[in-house]
Amino acid sequence: MTRSAEDIVKGQLDAYNAKDVNRFLSFWAEDAEIYAHPQTLLAKGHRAIGDRHLIRFQEPDLYAHLISRSVIGTFVIDTESVTRNFPEGMRRVDVVGIYEIEGETIKRAWFIMGTPREP
Repeated sequence: MTRSAEDIVKGQLDAYNAKDVNRFLSFWAEDAEIYAHPQTLLAKGHRAIGDRHLIRFQEPDLYAHLISRSVIGTFVIDTESVTRNFPEGMRRVDVVGIYEIEGETIKRAWFIMGTPREP
């Protein structure tokens, strides 16, 4: 069964919120790239992406609340409010994620992050 671009991004967000790194990585291409928008490479490949998220998944309050999702061809654009644990405590940060789907996995993603604020 072929997964839609929306299903792929939904699946990786569900795995992110479950803090399940193996399921999370199953939605990403082996050589996927993650960027801080527009072109700052943050991680490339399953190992780097997995390592980055294993650290993030240790945050006890981590949760990404989906606000909106748009699908335009092979691109999915999510707007989220993400709860994170920062050195100064629990904060929320607005995030826009732009996912490029190739085949049935995420090939590239770009993230735009707002300023962390108190919940």
